[in-house]
This record gives sequence, structure tokens and C-alpha cells, in this order.
Amino acid sequence: MNKTAQIKKNHQLIKFKKLVIVSILIGFLSALLGLTLKKATEYYEEIFFHQATVNPWLYVLFPVFGLSVIYFLRLYMFKKKENKGIKEVFESTQSKSKNLPSYKIPSHTINGLLTVIFGGSTGIEVSTVVATATIGSVAHEKENVFRQYKTELICAGVAAGITALFSSPIAGLLFAYEVISNKVTRAFIISNLVAVSLAYGLLAILNEEPLFAVSITTWHLRAIPYFILLGILAGINSVYLTRCVLFFKSRFAKIEVHYYKILLGSLVLSISLFVFPQLYGEGYHAIQSIVNTQANSTLTLTLAITFIGILILKPIVTSITLASGGDGGVFAPSLFIGAFLGLLLSLFLNTFFHANIIPLNFMVIGMAAVLSASIHAPFTAIFLVCGLTNNYTLFVPILVVCLISKYTAKRIYPKTVYTFSPNLSN
Repeated sequence: MNKTAQIKKNHQLIKFKKLVIVSILIGFLSALLGLTLKKATEYYEEIFFHQATVNPWLYVLFPVFGLSVIYFLRLYMFKKKENKGIKEVFESTQSKSKNLPSYKIPSHTINGLLTVIFGGSTGIEVSTVVATATIGSVAHEKENVFRQYKTELICAGVAAGITALFSSPIAGLLFAYEVISNKVTRAFIISNLVAVSLAYGLLAILNEEPLFAVSITTWHLRAIPYFILLGILAGINSVYLTRCVLFFKSRFAKIEVHYYKILLGSLVLSISLFVFPQLYGEGYHAIQSIVNTQANSTLTLTLAITFIGILILKPIVTSITLASGGDGGVFAPSLFIGAFLGLLLSLFLNTFFHANIIPLNFMVIGMAAVLSASIHAPFTAIFLVCGLTNNYTLFVPILVVCLISKYTAKRIYPKTVYTFSPNLSN
């Protein structure tokens, strides 16, 4: 080997070592941020939600207070800089000059927490994604050798953050690929594998439990036609969610005085929470509740009206939460909608058609199906929901239904809240 070749080989080895080291750092920091935000949100959301159920007038106070605090934080602490959600990440990966500024780490973390614990009907997932992507973006700027790995390091942060939230390193990797990168390079594989390994190792050390404690033992071939129906309905519901978000964001953007947005959004949110407390925050408490109590229920008129009302209102209150200044996205709302849709369909079929299907299976599959259709990332949805439940029994039907829901949604409306551009006709 000549001297030039040896120098080149040594340089590549140094780059590889530095990439591994920075990926370890990104993975650890992103996982720590994701876990901290997750735990803080769970803790305070439970406290505030309990207080609101005991004192219903707090359903009026909490949304206006939370949105107001977020507004003043943006105004004075973050210098009037808007948070655009995952679109900021797309803009950064598609531009060599545009980076994610470091203030987005505290901005999205704090605002995501405040939005959810004070009743905003969304989740912390998108806040976590942008904050952890910023960790990767900041790291890529620190040394010249990382300049060419901008997308890979941003994806490493995102993958670690998703892993921390949903206890699924495969979901983290797939989300980084399906939603953010859409390409695989050697640097992507190295950096993302290292980051999610660190994140998953941290979960193991802390002995993190699955978000939903469910016992799924089997599924039946006779349910396949009903699974197909669920996939189609999930695709339709995801389009309704997407269109609601886009519609209300465009309408609220026309309101020039920002505090009017807060007052209008808080009014709608307060009334909705008063009627349907299940819409409070991420809604995971409501999902766990129906897992525990409703799985063997008969569909009554009251129950049907409640479920239909929730399915109609959830996309609206999520959209208004975001349009009036809240921080979040469609991850948690998609899981919430899918769970209630799956349960409603299964109870309807069992009650009126004696289908004898398992409601819990339909809830879990519905969660994956609506998420798949909402973000056009079926494989992310599959492993994310399996990670949430720590159960892969339903892997095959989830795969089939997620593909059906995604292509149903794309056929009706080809864009998501991530890919829509106001410059394009809809």
C-alpha cells in the first residue's frame, strides 16, 4: 500500500471513529430528552387532568392559561420565532445552509409539555422529534468532518427520540428513514444504529414498561374481511384528520391578533373537554381506560354516540390546539382515533352481526392503521404500536391493515400534514 492510500485509509478511519462518538452523544442526549419529556408529561398531565375532573371549571381555565404561557414564552424568551413542527426538520435536511437553531431544543420541549398538560388535544411526539433533530443538527455544525453527515445526524437524533418515547428502536429507525431521510447511506446506518442502541440501552437500564399493558394471544382468519374494512375506515379517518389540521391552520392564520386565536381556540377546547373529557391531552389515559373497561361491552346507543362524537371532535380539537399556538402533531391523535375507531367497529360488528371478533385486537390494529395513513409510514406504525404494547402477535394483520389504510388515504388525498405545501393546490 502506497503512502497516499495509507493516508486516505487513516483519514476514513478517523472519520468513522468520530461519527461513532458523535452518534453515541446524540443518542444519549436525545433519549434522555425524550424520556424526560415523556415522564414529566405523564406526571403533570395526570395531576392536572385529575384536578379538572374534580373541578370541571378548570377545563375552562387550563387551555387559555397554557396557550397564553406558550404565547408569552415565544414572544419574550424565543423572540417571536414560530415553531413549524416537522416541516422545520424537512427544510433543514433539504438545505445545505439552513440549520435548526439550538433554541428549538428548549422551545419545543417546554411548549410541548405545556400544551399537553394543560389539556391541548395533541401529543409530545412532534415536539420531541424537532428537539432531538436539533441535537443532531447542532452536532453536525461542531466539526468540519460532520458537515457532509447533516441528514444522518439529524435522523440519529430523531430515531433515538422516537425509541425513547415508544420503546421501539426499529420504529425509531424506520421513522427516520420513511419520514425524514428516504435514503440509506453507510453513514445513516452507522449513526442511527448507534443512536438507537444507546437509547434502547438507556430504556433497559431504567426498566421502562410498555405504555399500554395489554394481553393479546391470538387472532382469527375469519376476521380478515373486518380487518380490511377497518383499514379502509382508518384511511378515511386519517384524511379527515389531515384536512382538519390544514383547514383550521389556514383559517386561524387569517386572524391577525394572536390573542384572539388563543381565546377562540381555548373556547372550543374547553367546551369539548367539558363534554368529552377523553379528549384531554394526549388521550393515552382514555385509551388505557377503554382497554380495561370496554373490551367486552355491548354497543348501546349512548356508547355509540359517545364514540362517534369523540371521533368527529378529536381531529377538530387537535387542529384548533395547533392552530391557536399549541405545540404538537398528529402522532398521539392518530393513535387515539385508531383505538376508538377499532373499538367502535368491533362492538358494532359483534352487537349487530354477531361477528364474534376480539375488540382489543381491533383497537391495537386501528391505532397502527390510522397512524400509518396519517404519516404515510406503514412500517413505522407497525413497529411503533407493537413496541407500545410489547406484543407482536398481531404483526401480520397490522401489516395488511396499515398498507390498506395508507393507500386508501393516498387515493383520497395524497398529502399529509408533513408534505402539504400552501403553494400547491389541494
